[in-house]
Amino acid sequence: MTTTTYKVEGMTCGHCVSSVTEEVTGVAGVTGVDVDLATGAVKVTSSEPLDDAVIGAAVKEAGYTMAGRVEG
Repeated sequence: MTTTTYKVEGMTCGHCVSSVTEEVTGVAGVTGVDVDLATGAVKVTSSEPLDDAVIGAAVKEAGYTMAGRVEG
């Protein structure tokens, strides 16, 4: 199991959270997505390490911008 947290910009409501969750969940290998609207953090759990660009593309498809990984 691998968990990576990303910073996503532009989310302002529950619908935003749902859109990002749906798109990122559709990425092959993703087993869980937890979105924190207040901080813009999107925690992605996967069965194996994922390419950040693939997650970024899913976030973009949902209509938002991935600002990068959150370290720590």
